[in-house]
Amino acid sequence: MVIDRSSEPGSGSTGRATGGFRAQFGSAINIRLSLMAREKLLHFEEETGVDPGFEQTGYLFLTSSPAQLDRLRLVNDLQRHHGVGEARIIDAREAAALNPAIDEGSYIGAAWSPSDGFLRPLEILRGYSEAAVRMGVRFESGTEAMAFEKQRGHLVALRTNRGEIAAHTFVNAAGAWAARVGEMAGVDVPVVPVRRQVAATVPTTALPSDMPMTIFADDGFHLRVRDGRVLLLWPDSARVEDPFETEVDDLWLKEVRRKSDARVSLLRDVPFDREASWAGLYEMSPDRHALLGTTSDASNLILVNGSSGHGVMHAPALGQLASDLILGRPPQLDIDPLRPSRFAEGKPVQLIELL
Repeated sequence: MVIDRSSEPGSGSTGRATGGFRAQFGSAINIRLSLMAREKLLHFEEETGVDPGFEQTGYLFLTSSPAQLDRLRLVNDLQRHHGVGEARIIDAREAAALNPAIDEGSYIGAAWSPSDGFLRPLEILRGYSEAAVRMGVRFESGTEAMAFEKQRGHLVALRTNRGEIAAHTFVNAAGAWAARVGEMAGVDVPVVPVRRQVAATVPTTALPSDMPMTIFADDGFHLRVRDGRVLLLWPDSARVEDPFETEVDDLWLKEVRRKSDARVSLLRDVPFDREASWAGLYEMSPDRHALLGTTSDASNLILVNGSSGHGVMHAPALGQLASDLILGRPPQLDIDPLRPSRFAEGKPVQLIELL
């Protein structure tokens, strides 16, 4: 059984995801999660009957800094070592050929992988949920978790606004709300919501639909084309009073406009559509990696939380690995780096940051 306090699936963070997919990460475990998820995405329609919209149009990380280019080389070595052989460092001339829309002179080199790309978050949700229903899974919308019944470190039932649910195993997959669910079970889940914003242009043909995801690694500004609009993002870390606010901020939009005008002159005359822009939530862990597994405080509560902006792209892998844990099978890859106890042990995942 899956419970969701919303009235329809995807009303939380999933429906607000922009749908990027990459294996160009700066840690071994995230690279392995991406490769596992990518394999499942390539066979997703065969498995579920739904096209996930997986398009391998590539990810292009640009930089204007020699020091950042050295960092991209270091990360590229890690990626190639763990199986992303197609990822490579390219010069400014080749980067310009891959995305001629970006103004030359705004970068000196780039990291590129043609096997990265885009997916459709709500279609992945639909594929998995429809396939699950065919296999006997029940989805209960409008059902909110209230409190767990616990006996000797073992959860026996969950009280909801629609009654009590007894189960052998519980899974916390509450995204940005994971800490709240953990608190009900007496489990510390170090995940906090972080607001991220997306600026959407009016419908335009200024940039091609098959343009790769293009990221300026120096400050995180990035853009892609989706459904006839250009989506522009910049991970502003400024604190806001309410992280759950879904409207975009005027000052943020102004700064994104400035960054876009300076780097993508083809968009200078393309207005933003404020009504089509939005904000959503990342579920951030202290080391920006997922938590996967149980804790000593609740032996049958499996945490699948804290993917830190990579939840949709890693969902096929994390879901498979969680099912391995539930069924007592050896996980299909080593998930020890993601153990929830790592923070108390002082052993967070080591990351070479790209963004």
